[in-house]
Amino acid sequence: MGPDDRTTRPEQRIRARGASSNTTGRFEGVERTAFDDGWDLPEEERLLRTEVRDERARSAITYNTSPDLPFDRSVNPYRGCEHGCIYCFARPSHAYLNMSPGLDFETKLIARPGIAAVLERELRAKSYVPRTIALGTNTDPYQPLETTRRVMREVLEVLAAFDHPVAIVTKGALIERDIDLLGPMAAKGLARVGISIGTLDHGLARAMEPRAASPTRRLLMVKRLAEAGIPVRIMAAPIIPGLTDPEIEAILTEGAAAGATAASWILLRLPREVSPLFQEWLQVHHPNRAAGIMARIRDSHGGRDYDPEWGKRMRGEGIWSDLIAQRFDVAIRRLGLGVPQPPLRTDLFRPPPRAGDQLSLF
Repeated sequence: MGPDDRTTRPEQRIRARGASSNTTGRFEGVERTAFDDGWDLPEEERLLRTEVRDERARSAITYNTSPDLPFDRSVNPYRGCEHGCIYCFARPSHAYLNMSPGLDFETKLIARPGIAAVLERELRAKSYVPRTIALGTNTDPYQPLETTRRVMREVLEVLAAFDHPVAIVTKGALIERDIDLLGPMAAKGLARVGISIGTLDHGLARAMEPRAASPTRRLLMVKRLAEAGIPVRIMAAPIIPGLTDPEIEAILTEGAAAGATAASWILLRLPREVSPLFQEWLQVHHPNRAAGIMARIRDSHGGRDYDPEWGKRMRGEGIWSDLIAQRFDVAIRRLGLGVPQPPLRTDLFRPPPRAGDQLSLF
């Protein structure tokens, strides 16, 4: 990042953030450069803080036809994510909002209050056919903002009322708050959760995922969810060849011991602006290993930083990808994590009666 690329003030303090730069989004017509205007602000006023604005959702369910994904629909209660994971593949989506995939992605967040009511309307449509709704596939629904905004909680309340199947992916310990909803749903075959753990090293996790729950705390999440009867999948993701791949067996072992019954893995993905942000992070935190790590990543993506082709983007290809896959398969067989999870039920789906609705006689 050169001085002309800077969009944070030179004196501004950045604390517990994944990105260290804020280059202009790719759809913006002008470049922005911050400068020191001479105001001598107190130390705390220089700190880069999280900002939140609201968006009124016109639709709730997003549909996809990707052959790489095990779901065809999802709901996103928030845009941007304060967890600040430097590798997050959702960062480029902030460019569509005329914001930077860098620091803006983790400091300028958008909440979508009222999306639960929109979701209810969509589920009541006569043409609606129920299939599992995925939550947490873009940004984490249990990021710190959910503590006060409770948008995710409202979405779950709607899904529970409709007996609608839901699959959640998260790093946020706040999911434990919703065990009162998820437990009964799981008992009906309507809910399961994936907990993402890419490293057990607390120092590395704090640097890569500065505001997410620690690896130890995530394992405790697995335990508490499993004890409540909620099926949990341990997600070794993202695996970064040359940095976190030595931990594959340890992550799976700890996950199984905590109560996970299934497992999956995804290779690091570096689409669009994520690649330069991640490489910048490597130069700051692992300068002596950066070249070797990027070489392995490129070896796994046909010589490029990232190959978006279906069938390759999640796992990559080549020697490193094959080796990771082999190690993963051996580990899950040994740990009993290789049994496929049964599909969530859709036959229980029923729109609940509304006030004033005529009651059925049957």
